[in-house]
Amino acid sequence: QVQLVESEGGLAQAGNSLRLSCVASGRTASTAVIGWFRQAPGKEREFVAAIRWVSWRIGYADPVKGRFTISRDNTKNTVYLQMNSLKPEDTAGYYCAASKSGGTWDKSVDYDYWGQGTQVTVSS
Repeated sequence: QVQLVESEGGLAQAGNSLRLSCVASGRTASTAVIGWFRQAPGKEREFVAAIRWVSWRIGYADPVKGRFTISRDNTKNTVYLQMNSLKPEDTAGYYCAASKSGGTWDKSVDYDYWGQGTQVTVSS
């Protein structure tokens, strides 16, 4: 089992920044990819960003490219999501997730472990 705990989200004004963290524990050696997803009320959960644990290869969803940055600190088993130039449409519950296979890293169904989520609200 892998446990994932997100930091508390928060409220930000449009154009400002916010950083989320996800601390992984347990059988982290079995994970291939750590990703971030988000889900707004009434919408399906969507991919945000992901990082491959061994190669450090990174991928982003189109709506956040150039604004969000995913990074990791392996000494702390922590993955970060730095969110800059926030927009109201970024408002959602944000979840970190771990995939054992890492095959299709932008699909939520390919992830095996999930954090509880944290709320990010961006006001205009």
